[in-house]
Amino acid sequence: MRYYSRDGLTFDLDDLGPQEGDVVVLLHGWPRDRTSWHSVAPRLAEAGLRVLAPDLRGYSPGARPGNHLDYVITEIVGDVTALLDEVGAERAHVVGHDWGGALAWAIAAREPDRVETLTVLSTPSPAGMAAGMRSGDQLKHSWYMALFALPVLPVLFFRLFAQQILERIGMPRERAAHDARRLKTPGAAEGTFAWYRAALSPTLMWRKRRSKGGPRRSVHRRVIPTAYVWGTKDPAFGEVATQRTVEQLRRRAGDQPELAIIRPLETGHWLMETHPEVVADVVLERIGAQRDEALAG
Repeated sequence: MRYYSRDGLTFDLDDLGPQEGDVVVLLHGWPRDRTSWHSVAPRLAEAGLRVLAPDLRGYSPGARPGNHLDYVITEIVGDVTALLDEVGAERAHVVGHDWGGALAWAIAAREPDRVETLTVLSTPSPAGMAAGMRSGDQLKHSWYMALFALPVLPVLFFRLFAQQILERIGMPRERAAHDARRLKTPGAAEGTFAWYRAALSPTLMWRKRRSKGGPRRSVHRRVIPTAYVWGTKDPAFGEVATQRTVEQLRRRAGDQPELAIIRPLETGHWLMETHPEVVADVVLERIGAQRDEALAG
């Protein structure tokens, strides 16, 4: 497959490995696209997995709605589950980095029956982020989100200085040049920043607060085997958010510590470029441990 569609939107896609293999979905972050997985995906495919790496909403030229309210996370979760439906996968091993990591947490929370295992790179869990915000530690790291959520300024700024900015925050030069070129194409920058505008939209935040007051069902959910990998020198995330995420995963695992793989790395944010072998190994370790557990059960 090279693309798939949902609700009139068309998403570009890389599809590697045997079609009969277990499905792995790789979810990229800002400001990159599916090519950010090019050093990771072949290793997973060689292990017998079917690897699907889509360009997400706002990144695929055929999937760039003009209204930022169309970038609410629930819609993007629907984009991913539509991909699983398209390939006939009841469940998948979900892997995400940066915004793709936030999306991976959301899929596991909203569609747990579609997630076999979860591997999140860099991005703390929602509970971890909330703890970091409350302590003030994460506010020092996330100030840029308010800038990125402005309607026009970040688009113009990144069209002029994207490569310099990306290199300054630690992205390797060749990768920064690739993403800078893409951000200058029509509609590309607007699509990437729409995620931030939706996340900080007063309208959507008000709707979210209102919905919290409604009744909730008490549902017993299985604990999804999870791996969390982050760079201890990552400028985007603070220590409180990452450590609270680790505590949360270990608490959920309880007397089954194999359900939570915790892997800090002495590096920054761009894990797929700086440590592709480690990323691939952790994904395979997470999948292998889950398989062993299923066979033992």
